[in-house]
Order: sequence, then structure tokens, then C-alpha cells
Amino acid sequence: MENSSTAKPKRRWIGLAMALAAIAALVFVALNLGDINSDGPATPKDQPISQQTETPADATEQAPDLSQFELRSPDDLLAAGPVDAPVGVVVFSDYQCKFCAKWSSETLPLILDYAKEGKVRVEWRDVNIFGDDSERAALASYAAAKQGKFWEYHDELFADGKSRKGSGLSEKSLAKLAADLGLDTKQFTTDVKSEEAAKMIDSNAQLGLQLGVYSTPAFLVDGEPVMGAQPKSVFIDKIEAALAAKDAS
Repeated sequence: MENSSTAKPKRRWIGLAMALAAIAALVFVALNLGDINSDGPATPKDQPISQQTETPADATEQAPDLSQFELRSPDDLLAAGPVDAPVGVVVFSDYQCKFCAKWSSETLPLILDYAKEGKVRVEWRDVNIFGDDSERAALASYAAAKQGKFWEYHDELFADGKSRKGSGLSEKSLAKLAADLGLDTKQFTTDVKSEEAAKMIDSNAQLGLQLGVYSTPAFLVDGEPVMGAQPKSVFIDKIEAALAAKDAS
């Protein structure tokens, strides 16, 4: 599925990762928000979700406001909730990340409920730290989004709270998934290989790298960095606190 239009952007952002290490340290690492415990390459070995380090209680006071990295565009195909929702949640993920899959199964539906109520704007950003298969899945999800089926396609890629690997992310498997969801497979294949999809997926990946996301999942909740697949209560508490603060202002 990969062609010259997708390969070139991928080489750019992989090279960019090293150059942006200093920015990463300033934004995520230097904020002392805890180790990024996921199945990404930055972690020596997997740890259960329950053992992942929660964001320190005093991190809110130290953290800068990164809400400027919310796109808030009506043309964003990888988003849910009103453009002007009071709280923004940016999700940095990878379709081969098992903690991303678990978080998507257990916590994302709760956040999407806030989006349906008009309280939260959710923006999905694939970082693709695991390489070609992840990027292929991200391109496929964008192609599904072109037909208004991003979240349905996303849910199937993370079905039962599990991530796909190997043949599950092959060109053939991704096309079959599109067919199973009733998408126009000819248009889907065209969109997967389009320059538009390549540029958008590359742009999202570079945003994550710029912010120091070298392992997934990672989040911005109302502009505040949150590392790892924290318990659902962490996200709900932060959203409720942000909504209360805005109501009080």
C-alpha cells in the first residue's frame, strides 16, 4: 500500500524525531509527569495499566498550557464534538499499541459521551512510532474518515480492546475491513494512496514528535499533558475540573 508519496513524509518525520529531542525534554519529560508506560519502544518492558505512574497532583500548576496545539478545525476528519467545545482532548496513539487499544475500549467511549453533549472536542493524532504497519493503518483510517466512517473504522482496528499486528494490518486486511463496514472499497483504496492522506498523517505524526511523544498513548487534556493510559478517573476528573473552571470564569 505504501507508495512514494507516503514513504517520503515518513522518512522526514523519522529524521525529525532526533532533532526535536530537546523540545521533547522541555515539554513532557522535564515536566516530571512520570515514565511513559506503554508498549512503545521507549519502554524496556510492558507493565500492567494498574502499575503505570499517575500524573502527579501538582503537575497541573507546573504544566504549560498547550491548548494551542488543538487544531479546532471544522475540516478535521479525525475529530468528534463541536469545534468550539469548552474542553479539548488531543489523543496521540498508534494502532499497534496495546495500551492505546485498551484505553480506546475502556475510556474513550466516556470521553466521546462528553463530545456528544457538546462539552469536549476530541482530536485523534496517530504518531506511528511502530513504523510501516502503523502508518498503513493510520492512512486507512483517514481513508475511512473520508467516507464518514473514521470512528467505526478506528473501533474495529482496536476491536475488543486489542491492537492488531502483522497480517492484521496488511493492505488486504485493511481493505477487507473497509468492505465489512460498507465503504466504497475502490474509493477507499484511492484515498489511502492519496497525497492528501500522506500529508495529513505525516503532519499529525510530526505534531506528536514535536511535543515529545515517542511512546503511546499520550494526551493533551485542556492543554495539559497526560502520559500513558491512566485510569479513566484521571481523564474524567480533569475534564470535569476544566468544565467547572470555565463555568466559573
